[in-house]
Amino acid sequence: MSKFDPIRPFYDNEVNQALNEYAQHPMMKAIMNFTFPDRSEAEWEEKFLDIHSIRDFQTKIIYDAVLKVLELSSDGLSTSGFENLKPNTSYLFISNHRDIILDTSLLNATLYEHDLVMTTSAIGDNLVKKPFLKALSRLTRNFVVFRGLSPKAMFENSKLNSEYIKEALLTENRSVWIAQREGRTKDGMDLTQKGMLKMLALASEKTPLKEYFKQLKIVPVSISYENDPTDVLKMPELLAKAREEIYVKQKNEDFKTLVSGIIGRKKRIHISVGKVLDEEIGAILGTEGPLNKQLQLLAEELDRVIVHNYQLWPTNYIALDLMHNTNKYVAHYTVEEKEAFKERMFKGIDMDNEVAIHNFLAMYANPVMHKQNITQTAS
Repeated sequence: MSKFDPIRPFYDNEVNQALNEYAQHPMMKAIMNFTFPDRSEAEWEEKFLDIHSIRDFQTKIIYDAVLKVLELSSDGLSTSGFENLKPNTSYLFISNHRDIILDTSLLNATLYEHDLVMTTSAIGDNLVKKPFLKALSRLTRNFVVFRGLSPKAMFENSKLNSEYIKEALLTENRSVWIAQREGRTKDGMDLTQKGMLKMLALASEKTPLKEYFKQLKIVPVSISYENDPTDVLKMPELLAKAREEIYVKQKNEDFKTLVSGIIGRKKRIHISVGKVLDEEIGAILGTEGPLNKQLQLLAEELDRVIVHNYQLWPTNYIALDLMHNTNKYVAHYTVEEKEAFKERMFKGIDMDNEVAIHNFLAMYANPVMHKQNITQTAS
């Protein structure tokens, strides 16, 4: 028994058995009918017989599913920066996080198209409570991050996650995806949590942290959706926060958000990967002073790259103009785009609630202001 058994994906020799176990599950049938609408159940069940590894499942099933999602719910995916990555090389992708499933699915589809090493990806345990979802996450090479634990248990789980990430990157030559913060960004402000970097540092052992972080080959990732398909679903939590109340999720809320993220209209999508943070790590972690301060500076460097590479869309500029009742950014959008955005807002939220209006607009406007602030600070 491996110490990673509580969190790891399936081993390749477990994949075929898991597929056979869940082949008749209604959700598996829904996935297959969505992905291969012209094939009979017998045809795709036969396809399962030839799948004996996670890579087989990703490239023969999930990749086609991602293409179908893009076809039916988006105006296309564009990418940048992948030409700077090397084949047969593992990277630690630290990413902003907007959608539970699509962020990693789209990244892995792009890595596959560029013949690059695909990832094992962190996923919160709140998303894999149902047996089928847990099995599907393991089939798509996710590892579990447990939440809501006692401080002692949280530390032990963080250490286990850190050791698993190290094992994947440095021993298995497997890339890793992890969000820059716990949970999805709901207000459009992509900020790296220092605690995530502290977690990564737990497995450095006797290796100096500067050298260890360089070994991980950290690559910042920026993903942006022209329309956030879950924007309206984020509003209850944002409103509770505005009232300084503790937000309690409704039953099946995570699953509803998961489905909405997949099938909801996204318009255009862009993924940008930065270059490996090597010199930056050398400069930051080579400074004198408390480790906390150095990790904070590294978090800020990740923020700088992620925000700089973030693709701004007409919706971002429209929201900022509506928020301040100006036409300052009118050159970035058309009248038709503005009307479509307003219609989306009118249908999605209570227009008599000023806080709801502000939060909805801020979700789209904040990336513009964040990029402006970071650019000004850098200059």
